[in-house]
Amino acid sequence: MTTLLHRVLHAGPDFPFAVLRRHGSDTVDLYTGEVVDVESLADIPLGATGDDHQPEVLTLVPYRQVRERGFAAMDDGAPLRCLVVSERETVTLDDMLERLPADAVPLVDGGFDVSDEDYASIVRRVIEDEIGRGEGANFVIRREFTATTEVPAERAVLAWLRALLSGETGAYWTFAVHTPGVSMAGATPERHVAVARDASTGERTVTMNPISGTFRHPRSGATGDDFRAFLGDVKETEELFMVVDEEMKMMSRVCASGGRILGPYVKQMSRLTHTEYLLAGTSELDVREVLRLTMFAPTVTGSPMQNACSVIARHERNARGYYSGVLALFTPVGDGDYELDAPILIRTAYVDDAGLVRVPAGATLVRHSDPESEVAETAAKAAGVLTALGVMAPAGLGPTVDLAAEPGVQDALRARNERLASFWLQPQHPAPVGSLSGRTAVIVDAEDEFTAMLAHQLRHFGMTVSVEHWSAVTDALVDVDLLVAGPGPGDPLDLADPRVRRMHEIVSARLAAGAPLLAVCLSHQVLAIQLGLPIERLDAPRQGLQLDLDLFGEQSLIGFYNTFTARLAGEAPVGGVEIAADAASGDVFAMRGRGFASVQGHLESVLSRDGLRTLGSLAGHALAGVASGRSAAAVGS
Repeated sequence: MTTLLHRVLHAGPDFPFAVLRRHGSDTVDLYTGEVVDVESLADIPLGATGDDHQPEVLTLVPYRQVRERGFAAMDDGAPLRCLVVSERETVTLDDMLERLPADAVPLVDGGFDVSDEDYASIVRRVIEDEIGRGEGANFVIRREFTATTEVPAERAVLAWLRALLSGETGAYWTFAVHTPGVSMAGATPERHVAVARDASTGERTVTMNPISGTFRHPRSGATGDDFRAFLGDVKETEELFMVVDEEMKMMSRVCASGGRILGPYVKQMSRLTHTEYLLAGTSELDVREVLRLTMFAPTVTGSPMQNACSVIARHERNARGYYSGVLALFTPVGDGDYELDAPILIRTAYVDDAGLVRVPAGATLVRHSDPESEVAETAAKAAGVLTALGVMAPAGLGPTVDLAAEPGVQDALRARNERLASFWLQPQHPAPVGSLSGRTAVIVDAEDEFTAMLAHQLRHFGMTVSVEHWSAVTDALVDVDLLVAGPGPGDPLDLADPRVRRMHEIVSARLAAGAPLLAVCLSHQVLAIQLGLPIERLDAPRQGLQLDLDLFGEQSLIGFYNTFTARLAGEAPVGGVEIAADAASGDVFAMRGRGFASVQGHLESVLSRDGLRTLGSLAGHALAGVASGRSAAAVGS
């Protein structure tokens, strides 16, 4: 037995340690060191110590840290805790399993902190009051299984670790961490963000790994037929596409080259199987800044990110602690630089010094969500963790095949990409040609980080682009070649909202100045109001929906995230403005006039197969400053 392993197995409450196994590894790493709590991610103690040694640092990042991005979060005081590694040892998996405690961790007084009925009621309210009012496309609301135990925290997490190493498959990290007052064990399937440096070139690759869509294995055992049916489910597919969109926003902020989408793939575990993509790009940012700009995964929060945090604060009853945060390992690679590996803290059990055990589980709520199904999903996720921990008896699942290898599965996965934007599915190289090259643009951020993807696409055309928060926009921007009034959540008629009121002012001032304007989504609706068109709430929100449209003579497949729409009032045209609208409903999809253009859909979305071409066309029209000469007309979609 190694020295550190012996001390971990006989640890008392004051001896900090971490034990982790990476995906597919036949070894397990053990760590101990000094526990340091810091205020912000920038304070994580990376760098040389007095003897010029760069230590590894394992950091527990709580959900409340998202306030560093200016987002809402209940503050439970969960520390941003760093284990500055002073000792590390590696043992074989077999040796670890042989020596970890095999005794059970009895739990008493177990149950969910939010009842099935209350959780279903929350789901209904989120669908009706949040998604239904245009506050976002999807939101993750969690509840917690809670219980108590008399087993000391340092012993409990090691017993749980043994059960996880023995019974769970497919995890990205399987781990146990114990520090005074904060202890946890889990088997997370999902890497949130990683930064790796190529030793020969020095290039730093950023990787994100959005996972969404949950296939619960039937008791009789999962089959290829079951899984193919799951892959064809609209709700599950839309969930994955929406989280890919949200993480591509983050990649566009972090990586100068944007990001490339790889996949989709299958993540099969013992009781659940997920679908996933891999996103990759390059970045020169400090690894702590990469982590800050990617707090946190939309798979455990929702989108758009800022509003998702507000919705969580409104509907969850208490603070999240470390659920949906990350466990981040910073590893030195020389020259003061570090690599980063940060899985999401899900499928994890927590125990404090008083013996309170918590197992959080959340469900992704979208416009198609069924409250009872979402209740069942949270129960299944919590039960899966508890079963894997050896707390609950296995459900006796039948044999499960390798689902990714089943006939037709790979074809079904590849088919998902046929309707996506090829721009994001391949390496992106600037194409600075045409009328946009060399021009300047400012994008007004109305609190939807789709603006980062818009900026990246406009830079692809050779434009010089900056993004400004709506509250910081001044009249000086009249000198910029193109002002892009960006997308955002909410009701365009709600002038009591300072953000919406300011977007009206910005669009109005730009029109009055006769300066080139492109308006997107919420701002398209604002522009429509100023042109005299009515705004109506859709019967069913178009969140993560693709529409095949005729936009000014070009057939375009475009992704939509809207709850409100501008509508043509009968046959009355808007003077001097060309309108692309649905011939039956009158829903206005795009407008063009002298010096301006607008679009309801998100041309930057991965769902917009023809978005890049349409963006170039509309931006070019706005900059040309010439009206089409055609009167308004409804064109069939």
